[in-house]
Amino acid sequence: MNLKDALLREYSRAQMLRITDYIGEDPKRFRELLTLFIGDNYRITQRAAWPLSHCVEKHPHLLDKYLTTLLDQLEKPHHNAVTRNIIRLLQFADIPDNEAGRVMNLCFDRLMQAGEPVANKAFSLTVLANLAKRYPEIKNEILLCIETQLPNASPGFRARAKQVRRQLEKTVG
Repeated sequence: MNLKDALLREYSRAQMLRITDYIGEDPKRFRELLTLFIGDNYRITQRAAWPLSHCVEKHPHLLDKYLTTLLDQLEKPHHNAVTRNIIRLLQFADIPDNEAGRVMNLCFDRLMQAGEPVANKAFSLTVLANLAKRYPEIKNEILLCIETQLPNASPGFRARAKQVRRQLEKTVG
């Protein structure tokens, strides 16, 4: 399968699932899809995001070699779709200790940024809550961020905040 052609040919759930099945756990195919995602063609980037996200959700270990590359991308100015999808991927990633601080900083920055899209904030909350399992010392900072955001929060943020609060209460002492 030519991934670039497949991404451009059709943008549908069925096509996303075909691409995801084609990638499977194959690291070379995954690398090709990731390369298309971080490339310069916005349309391809946008269309690669959905199958990439599903691949990482099914096989999080595929992301291990590319985490630093994605974090570098997250620090660059680009279209919001790239940011949103990278943060979404981080929800499923096993973030190593040597990158955990960087991920925390990026997510806290997104969370507290005025005008940041709701999806980016919601995904950042989940990433931080996942990290709080290993780093319980960030729990209070996450809760403070939630409290700060709630007065003007959208329904989507409120729902995610409620979910994250419950998660923090259950898993973090």
